[in-house]
Amino acid sequence: MAMKSRFFIVAFVMLIAMAALIGSASAADEKLIQVSGTGKVTTDPDIVEVSIAVQTENPDALVAQQENAEKMNDCISALKALGFTDDELKTTGYSMYSYTTSSDSPFGKDKKVYRVTNTLVVETGQTDMAGKIVDTAIANGANNVNYISFKLSDEKSQMLRSEALTKAVLQARSDADSVASALGVSIMGVQNVNVGASYTPYTYAETSYKSVAMDSAGGLAPTPIQADTVDVTASVSISYIIR
Repeated sequence: MAMKSRFFIVAFVMLIAMAALIGSASAADEKLIQVSGTGKVTTDPDIVEVSIAVQTENPDALVAQQENAEKMNDCISALKALGFTDDELKTTGYSMYSYTTSSDSPFGKDKKVYRVTNTLVVETGQTDMAGKIVDTAIANGANNVNYISFKLSDEKSQMLRSEALTKAVLQARSDADSVASALGVSIMGVQNVNVGASYTPYTYAETSYKSVAMDSAGGLAPTPIQADTVDVTASVSISYIIR
């Protein structure tokens, strides 16, 4: 009885192996057209990041630190007065180091000076407020604008990725149809699909604050910041079965 059981097990394993071999041979015999497609969706960014900093220097480390803290507190208070929340204001860097001045330094020759830098990023969906953020920060203690970047929120990026993928698949199928028609064959189905990574770049705006610039009413001219569009791209590779 044990011998008969072993016989059935061996026979069953052989049947499975034969089925796998037949399937492999069938797949190897398939004729394919392999194509790639890329889809692109152009849109306006819905998030802006403005990186600003307060930098102070003083021969006294405590004075340099306290001056910096006061200016950054004023800067944050002014930004909150515009309506920005704590979630939109993030400290991204804080440093303090010393260096020795040169002979033409206002601090005197061979004197140790402490430099304190506090960096704040404002990230908001109010993309039209970029210039106002810069002006407000500079007017209230900030003395560096590190960068201004525009990007897409995760929700919008994912929605547009789906649209870009659809365009990529349509492009791939169009190319496959053209090749099949030229060869005089028919597309019977899809063997496999590989989806590539999507790409959504940031766009950066260059700006410089000029405190001497005046508008027609005699006040400080607002800093103009224009957001560029961003492209969401996606790619696919598809193997079509032909006959």
